Amino acid sequence: MQNLEKRKPVAKAKETREPFVIGGVSVAPGKRATIDLPISVLFDHTPMTLTVRVVHGREPGPVLLVCAAVHGDEINGVEVIRRLLRLTSLSKLRGTLIAVPVVNTFGFLNQTRYLPDRRDLNRSFPGSPKGSLTSQLAHLFNTEVVAKCTHGIDLHTGAIHRANFPQIRAVLTDPEVRKMAQAFGVPLLLNAKIRPGSLRGVGGDHGIPFLVYEAGEALRYDGTSIRAGFRGVVNVMRYLDMLPPPKREERKADMLDKEATVPVKAQVIAQSSTWVRAPAGGLLRDPVRLGALVEPGTRLGIIADPLGNAEKRITSEVSGVVIGRTNLPVVNQGDGLFNIAQVSDADSALEAVDIFRDDRESESSDNEE
Repeated sequence: MQNLEKRKPVAKAKETREPFVIGGVSVAPGKRATIDLPISVLFDHTPMTLTVRVVHGREPGPVLLVCAAVHGDEINGVEVIRRLLRLTSLSKLRGTLIAVPVVNTFGFLNQTRYLPDRRDLNRSFPGSPKGSLTSQLAHLFNTEVVAKCTHGIDLHTGAIHRANFPQIRAVLTDPEVRKMAQAFGVPLLLNAKIRPGSLRGVGGDHGIPFLVYEAGEALRYDGTSIRAGFRGVVNVMRYLDMLPPPKREERKADMLDKEATVPVKAQVIAQSSTWVRAPAGGLLRDPVRLGALVEPGTRLGIIADPLGNAEKRITSEVSGVVIGRTNLPVVNQGDGLFNIAQVSDADSALEAVDIFRDDRESESSDNEE
């Protein structure tokens, strides 16, 4: 009887991915592309575009949007995305990364928060193809970019002359959003309601889990905020299984050799925040630092008139962490001076802030690119 050889198992073919298409441009698996979506033409005939960088991994996975400068003067996120696109491990990406370093090109060029029509892009979503310039940009970004994603991270700073302590703002009652927020690894998570017309809101309309990272001040690079943002985005990508665990040499090359992530058990969740406003106009001095833990009666600063005739001591009425403050000493009555996230566990808040500060104070900004 003839001996029959065992049939060798046929190797299963790898699943082939479809190209990723945006703005009519097709990006093949394992490739990268820069795509310019036309917005408008300026009065001097200069074309304006929305520039999108797509990294389409060879293996299937989530489609993550990381964007910055929705407010044109908030530039820390631009540097976060620059570093992200140089990440060594992006060659092993699973899924697709859509990076938009500058959403509001008009504001970015003119170093202003708004577009030429003075409207706030982050209050104009979902937009309209026949509306104002801001509304048209919102519509373009929503339909061509946001609607094609499965997850999103929107990078922000405080407004001009106002700085924010690194924090995540999100709807933390959503389980997936909460896990993403915790993976990001900053000390404080603010359970923030969605504002009408916001990018986070339109993301929610598409069923996309969305985070807003707030840190630093408009028109200023802040090393701590940038490092925390960069590491946070990478942490979320690892949580989503888009990136493999880094090898030691990759961590060093990507400036991630010193992990500065606040562990989940040390993170603090705040359910609300409140602004402390100036009781009178004058000159603000000795303001409390960002990240300070305060309680009712804690002195936040002193307002004095220029002639030295009167001083007003500003104190906190709540317990919490200072997550935002003005950097401008000249204040008018009613100006927002300090933003305090109200927390129930003061000891945990202090521990989270201390971990964050210790990690970053041990780093040398001289090694940054």
